[in-house]
Amino acid sequence: MSDAPQQSHAYLVGGGIASLAAAAFLIRDGGHPGENIHVLEELPVVGGSMDGSGEPAGYVTRGGRMLEEEAYTCLWNLLETIPTLTDETVSVRDEITEFNAKWPTDAKARLIGEGATILDASDYGLDTRDRLELTRLLVLPESVIGARRIEDFFSPHFFGTNFWAMWRTTFAFQNWHSAIELKRYFLRFMQEFPRMHTLSGVRRTRLNQYDSIIRPLRTWLTDRGVLFEHGVRVTDVDFATEPDGTRRVTRLHLDRSGQPDTYDLTGADHAFLTLGSMTADAAYGSDTTAPELVRDKRDGGWRLWETIAAKADDFGRPTAFNGNVDEAKWESFTLTLRSPLLLHRIEELSGNLPGTGALMTFKDSNWLMSIVVPHAPHFENQPEDVYTVWGYGLFVDRDGDFVGKPMARATGREILTELLGHLGMRDIEEQVAATTTVIPVMMPYITSQFAPRTVHDRPLVIPRGAANFAFLGQYTEIPEDVVFTVEYSVRGAMHAVYGLLGLDQREIPGIHHALADPGTALDVLRAALA
Repeated sequence: MSDAPQQSHAYLVGGGIASLAAAAFLIRDGGHPGENIHVLEELPVVGGSMDGSGEPAGYVTRGGRMLEEEAYTCLWNLLETIPTLTDETVSVRDEITEFNAKWPTDAKARLIGEGATILDASDYGLDTRDRLELTRLLVLPESVIGARRIEDFFSPHFFGTNFWAMWRTTFAFQNWHSAIELKRYFLRFMQEFPRMHTLSGVRRTRLNQYDSIIRPLRTWLTDRGVLFEHGVRVTDVDFATEPDGTRRVTRLHLDRSGQPDTYDLTGADHAFLTLGSMTADAAYGSDTTAPELVRDKRDGGWRLWETIAAKADDFGRPTAFNGNVDEAKWESFTLTLRSPLLLHRIEELSGNLPGTGALMTFKDSNWLMSIVVPHAPHFENQPEDVYTVWGYGLFVDRDGDFVGKPMARATGREILTELLGHLGMRDIEEQVAATTTVIPVMMPYITSQFAPRTVHDRPLVIPRGAANFAFLGQYTEIPEDVVFTVEYSVRGAMHAVYGLLGLDQREIPGIHHALADPGTALDVLRAALA
């Protein structure tokens, strides 16, 4: 094993956090030379869904991911060894710890009702039937739950509670999503149950997650010789099966800037294939235009999985996840503010300084709109007199309360109008609009990984008999873990690298089980009965 990494090449399809983490584990834990690692990415940047940039018209991030102390064991393991860009003696993990100690989260306005009234979010509103339904879901085996939806397990009262308004908007659940995924989230994040109204368990990065995590990680990999090949789309993969059932990848078929190409894999080489994309075909709007809803899979984010899924019955079923755009989509938006007026008014309403609150959800909003005000600067080189606000809406096909049209057809300016209406701040609309840019983003597949599914719809990270290939990303199956998290992608990468390289001496951090701790279980019980 000691000589094998020096002679082999690793091909990582996709440049998201799963591939970047796999490359880091290959080097750090597998002794793989960086110059033999190829990251094949169609886009001109890496980071996948963990993006963040200063567009010509303003700043934009498509999403904001909640990081969490107890549950994100594999992510912290990775970031402990990645130095920040500003100080090589400080790890990204240490920077996150220090930043959150200085700016702890304590939301004072988690839920906002009609008339910009701050609701008592500590009153979860659960009754006896709700608690029994929660308990039933928790004790049922996944094999019994199957492909049933969340709405199959709860009565209408539950969906009107403060608890569900907070839980669903923290994690972006729809009533029609997979009951299995909700159960996994409860078991994984039950420690958040008593603090759901303050989100004090949330951990943030100093800047947006692209600048704070992806850029340092890419720099670390580049410094070790990793080859990033942009403008490369992997269109097909050739597999060979040996008489004993061993399966190998023998060739990758590429489209390299419009020209066909291939990589042939020798017996010592490995392939790590990212499947699907929750931000595939994301489309951007502007102050004056609504973003397009792309339904025809233009960017290739799903095509590779669809192609290889036809080659084996255990390579998953992508149509289970990309087959219903209307049940997977939602829309986010980023405000770039060139005046502090709106931020000052939000601070007065919420009681939180920027960076100390969390999601503010307008519970009665037809769009179920939520916003968060990050600490400034939130982007590298952001000017001192420029500020940002991020938000999203779960119900993009409903008419807005103030603009009278669906969010999906609203311009950035109209989204601002809707937001100011829910904040009770229409009196400053013209002033705010004159100094604010709003960039909305429609994402057709953003919660597709929550789609109701069977045990056959997601392939294992390392399928049976796989000798030199593994699958990465949000659409693989890792028992007990939860999708739609950075942790899931990093954990999958660790399983892939350790499994293929035979790193049995390396221990993968365990999955956090909140209720295994008696203190946490007692706190949850108290919160549920309050």
